[in-house]
Amino acid sequence: MSETLNVDLSERSYPIWFGTDLASTVRKKVAELAGAGRKVAVLTDHNLQTHQAGELSAMFGDVPTLALKPGEGTKSLTDLGRVLDFLAAQRLDRTSVLGVVGGGVIGDLGGFAAAAYLRGIDFIQVPTTLLAMVDSSVGGKTGINLAAGKNLVGAFHQPRAVYIATGMLTTLPVREFAAGMAEVIKYGLLGDAELLAQLEKTPLTVTSPELATVIRRCCALKARIVEADERELAAEGGRALLNLGHTFGHAIEQVTGYGPYLHGEAVGIGLCAAGRLSHKLGYLSAKDVARIKAVVAAHGLPTQLRSPLALSDLMAAMARDKKVRAGGLRFVVLKSLGEAATQGGIDAALVEASFREVGAA
Repeated sequence: MSETLNVDLSERSYPIWFGTDLASTVRKKVAELAGAGRKVAVLTDHNLQTHQAGELSAMFGDVPTLALKPGEGTKSLTDLGRVLDFLAAQRLDRTSVLGVVGGGVIGDLGGFAAAAYLRGIDFIQVPTTLLAMVDSSVGGKTGINLAAGKNLVGAFHQPRAVYIATGMLTTLPVREFAAGMAEVIKYGLLGDAELLAQLEKTPLTVTSPELATVIRRCCALKARIVEADERELAAEGGRALLNLGHTFGHAIEQVTGYGPYLHGEAVGIGLCAAGRLSHKLGYLSAKDVARIKAVVAAHGLPTQLRSPLALSDLMAAMARDKKVRAGGLRFVVLKSLGEAATQGGIDAALVEASFREVGAA
């Protein structure tokens, strides 16, 4: 049985479908598109093609499919070119639709390719990792990485529909599930203290009976934030709040070459660093900081760097972050557990001290 949640963005509104198995729902949509004379192609990765071959076939049949190497390195100009060449080779036109099936990397890359090809074609998202289900598949942020930084090239391009089938998580590696939990914890910290308390009491696993409810809860919170500030233009707060822990986390990813840490692992460390910064600014107590560290650790995520990274490199990476405004970096800080705010003009020494406390050298 499936249910929906709508993301209300005027003519760009779309439904998020939820269910254990949505293969028939997706297949019905594909049939409708074909019946209307609209071509469909699929972008996925090799892991999904191997472990979810039956599900892919059940959803999309024999439509043309491109599978790329999994991992953050695929969010590149080179692979963007491969996707665009694939779409052109299939002779997709402006009425065509791209099915994007995979985790956050494939979602970001596929969404950006859809935004760029013929100046924009429709795409639908089928997120297959926890991180993609609760975060990256919703909201229309698409993009790729450059050597200079993460997500520095991209576009706001909303999907036409998102299909969240929680049954697809059964083949997800434990480490990948934990990486997704960083984003779930983030939602609790920035705007849902009740969710945070629930995660503290009973850590969430892939077999938890409340998993589907938590995923929908995170999507609803993100949908409301996106509806209020779709393009992250609010002077204060707004969509920027979703970057809690990410300014620190993105710096870790960039300095380590997008390899040793999964995105969610870097964000887990980033949440701990953001908590420490919030404490230094006088918002959180030491007990609050300890609670953040404990809930991150309870979900199998690192709370400190596995090996020291040069503080100078991390600070340099931060300075190139896309969240820099007028030459200054704005951080998402916690006024309390469950309430976040954006703040600029923070003394660099406080940021450096927070980084040192999670293992920077």
